[in-house]
Formats: sequence, C-alpha cells, structure tokens
Amino acid sequence: EADRAMASALREIVGDMTNVEVVEADIMETDPASLLGGEGAGGEYPSYKVVANIPYYITSPILRHFLEGSARPSMLVVMVQKEVGEAITARSGKMSILAVSVQFYGEPAIVGRVSARSFYPAPKVDSVVLRIRVRGQPAVEVCDSGKFFAVVRAGFSAPRKQLRNSLAQGLGVSGQRSGEILERAGIDPRARAETLTLEDWARLTEEMIHDETGVRG
Repeated sequence: EADRAMASALREIVGDMTNVEVVEADIMETDPASLLGGEGAGGEYPSYKVVANIPYYITSPILRHFLEGSARPSMLVVMVQKEVGEAITARSGKMSILAVSVQFYGEPAIVGRVSARSFYPAPKVDSVVLRIRVRGQPAVEVCDSGKFFAVVRAGFSAPRKQLRNSLAQGLGVSGQRSGEILERAGIDPRARAETLTLEDWARLTEEMIHDETGVRG
C-alpha cells in the first residue's frame, strides 16, 4: 500500500495476525523478489500468488512488472476494466501487444464479471476478474525474448498498416526487406499484426535474427 494513512489503517485492521504483513511501498518500485526472503536452495524463489484490485490506469505496467521479473508468481487474479480483460484474452484476429505480452508468459482467462453498479459511486466502465496462470516456460520458444518483443512492438507500431510496412517503419528497414522476411516466416506481408499468433511472432523473430546475423536461434 503506497498511501501512508491507508497503510496505517490496514495495520490496525490486521492487528496481531502473524501471517499478514502490510508493506508501505509503491509496488512499481518494489521488486517482488525482495518480499520473498530470497532464493531457495535450488535457486528458485518461493511460490506465491498475486490477488489485487489494481489501479486501472497502470494495468499494463503492473502485469509486466510481475510477468517479466525474475520472481514470477504462479498465478495472478486481478480486477481490470472489461475492455482490457477482453483484449488480454483475445485470440488471433483481435490480438494486441498487451495480449501477446501476457499470453507469452501465462494463460489468461476471465473468471468473473463485475457491473459498474456494484460500486458507489458507479464508475463509467464495467470490470472483470482476470486470472492468469503463469507458465513455467514461455508459450513459444525464442532464443532472445528481448528481440521477440522488439519485433512485436514494431509490428504493432502502426496496427492499421500491413505488416510489411509497420515492420519497416518500426525496425528501420526497407519495405522490400521486411516483406521478404515475412514470406520466409510463412506470413503474408499484407497481413496485419492483430492476425498473428504467438507462433507466428516466434517464427518472424527467428527470421529477423537470421537476416541480421546469418544464424538461426
């Protein structure tokens, strides 16, 4: 809890509960690993879950904070804006950079719906409860996750454009070159980023690396 007054009130509420600790801090500035007591004998952090009603305006940063860190939880259950939850759980044809990012690390599912009328005063949006089962390994095998997400960001840099053009713009290469790379990856250069699956992005990343280095991952 980042608010000092709220943290103080929470400490009074939990009282003498020995299994509850109130941490007064900004979660975005707190490494989850620091709350887990360090790595175990096998070099792995203790298993933990995240359950939270998070500020909607930082939904994406919070999810990335946990999913991309060194001490990932086994599961996250969070309340998010309905449209955001539906975007995260989208499939090929309606994919977004957020959907790719979350689905790379976990299996998201909407497990509950919360009407705006459940709150007072009622907000302007409905909400959903989103469960993300975090994978032991990423959904697709890539030799360089940094490069994978660089390619994904480039592909979605101009989502209304054909991939040949958005990749050229996002990666600073010619349209002809990006088109050839897409074809080698088995992807129609005229396709749009929202139509690609995680497997498509993985193949495209491999072809990008091969094009730049001559080496396949």
